[in-house]
Amino acid sequence: MKKAIQILCVVLIGVTVMIGFRWHRYVTSSDTPYDEVGITLNGYMPGPLRTWGCHKLKERFPGQLPPYGCAGPDGRSWA
Repeated sequence: MKKAIQILCVVLIGVTVMIGFRWHRYVTSSDTPYDEVGITLNGYMPGPLRTWGCHKLKERFPGQLPPYGCAGPDGRSWA
C-alpha cells in the first residue's frame, strides 16, 4: 500500500510539473497569444498566476487582441 501511494505522489508531482512548465512556456515564450492549450491552461491557473500570465502576455503582445480569459469587459481590451 505504501508503494502505491508513493507512485501516485510521484505521478501527480510529475503531471503538475509538466502542466506548469507548459503554461509558463506559453506565457513567456509563445509565438502567439492565441495558443489553444496555453489559453486553457491559463484559465485553470489560480487567480494570481492567471493575472500574472495575462500581464506577461500583454507586455509581449501589446498591439493584439487579448486571448480568452485575459480580456476586459468589452472583449477587446486587456483586463
